Amino acid sequence: MKAGHNDRKNTALKEGIRDGIPIGLGYFAVSFSLGIAARNAGLNAFQGFIASLLTNASAGEYAGFSVIAQDAPYWEMALIILVANARYLLMSCALSQKFRPGTKLIHRLVIGYDITDELFGINIARPGYIEPAYSYGAILVAAPAWATGTALGVIAGNMLPANVVSALSVALFGMFIAIIIPPSKQNKIVGMFVLISFAASYLCGVLPYIKNMSEGTRTIILTVVISAVAAWKFPIKEETEKTDEA
Repeated sequence: MKAGHNDRKNTALKEGIRDGIPIGLGYFAVSFSLGIAARNAGLNAFQGFIASLLTNASAGEYAGFSVIAQDAPYWEMALIILVANARYLLMSCALSQKFRPGTKLIHRLVIGYDITDELFGINIARPGYIEPAYSYGAILVAAPAWATGTALGVIAGNMLPANVVSALSVALFGMFIAIIIPPSKQNKIVGMFVLISFAASYLCGVLPYIKNMSEGTRTIILTVVISAVAAWKFPIKEETEKTDEA
């Protein structure tokens, strides 16, 4: 029984590392531009590395570095970062339902430290319960890559042409699309709501008043409204998962 449990954890860890490699590569490239923002805020490479290692959130870090550059008070920094990263509260609630009953609190806290859009995507897309080892494997690759890219961006970011830095950011969007396309092809309802999300996100970015909201606030509102409508109109029937312990 215990040997089978250990084999399952080892397999999940290897799969997490495997799935985390493309995410880490995308993070490494994109975080160069974050390093530029860190350098403009007066941070050195080591400080940029620690900041990204402890806060793996592009929008939140950009907001934080901008506040640092303006020499704003701590409370303002805390408020801005809270708003920018508030959508991760929703992701955490959704992801917590994917853990096997009885999963220890320490695993939930450690995994909660690094819930990003991409890491959330690969975790939530896995069938059945999530093994903490899978999340650890992905985090072990993604988090250091993000922090290292930021540090190198501090060092070399200002030496790169602006169009090169902008082009590097496309990798992250392409990677995220690759995560949502497979389930959209398998389930027409999911695909429909993905398209609705795209359209609604675009409209919120151009409509008066709404476009003045922060990106994080708009994301929270859209997530709650669209997911609520999807759950109401197309509820998923609960299925009893077959245990692999025999």
